[in-house]
Amino acid sequence: MSLGSAAHTSVIPSGIPCWIELACRDETAAQTFYSGLFDWEYVVRRDPATPTGRYSIATLNGVPAGGLYRAGSGGPSGWSVHISVPQAAAAAEWVDSLGGRVTLGPVAIPHRGNIVHAVDACGAHVVFWEPPATWEFATGVPNTFSGADLNTHDGAAADHFYCRLFNYTSHQIGDGANLDYAEWLIEHEPVLYRYVMGSEYRPDTPPHWMVYFALDPARGADAAAGQALMLGGAVVVQPYDTPYGRMAILADPDGSVFAVIDHSRAVEGWGTAEVDDPYDD
Repeated sequence: MSLGSAAHTSVIPSGIPCWIELACRDETAAQTFYSGLFDWEYVVRRDPATPTGRYSIATLNGVPAGGLYRAGSGGPSGWSVHISVPQAAAAAEWVDSLGGRVTLGPVAIPHRGNIVHAVDACGAHVVFWEPPATWEFATGVPNTFSGADLNTHDGAAADHFYCRLFNYTSHQIGDGANLDYAEWLIEHEPVLYRYVMGSEYRPDTPPHWMVYFALDPARGADAAAGQALMLGGAVVVQPYDTPYGRMAILADPDGSVFAVIDHSRAVEGWGTAEVDDPYDD
């Protein structure tokens, strides 16, 4: 769940999460919510790859922390992860050969490099990005990206797709049966995580990314959950303790789900999570 404590990244190896973005129904409401929760400010740019032609870049202390845009009708919504690739065109070919499907691109985006939108072999939306050498992405400090899980129903298919694409090593950190939770590593360093959804999710829950944001220990997960409620969001999973820190799963006013984590509160074993399934209509 953690990628370290670097303030930003400007030279990005292949296979590293290098950006996150939110496709939302109400861009103004999303900006207000995340600004209140994470102290983000926004810069709006033109982007031909979005339905409206505009793209909001969230910044923290002047460093880009993520993107927001209004989703098109029938398009994917919620948080997604961008993974770095050396060549977007080659990545698109690999997606097709490994059982995924390219939905957009490769396309060149001003100021952002070349990207490919795809659906992976498990059915989750993902973006493969050939970023410019000067790209910056705030990570590992409070109110920024801390890591991501791919929540899927088919762990073997997910491992095959991403480990072949990026030469990840997959290491099981659950028991493989009651808890099928794996980390994907590059040179023994975890970069992403894969979780097979258990009984806490409905069987028809679509595969999706769970994006984690780091919290200042002075605030912590409990206070952040309360603040999300005050800002019009929801608490999907009440704060609980994990070996990675105390965390909570939240939803913004649009229903997009994400996680917050205080890494200073790590414990041995897993606490009890009180779950309110956001997909249970």
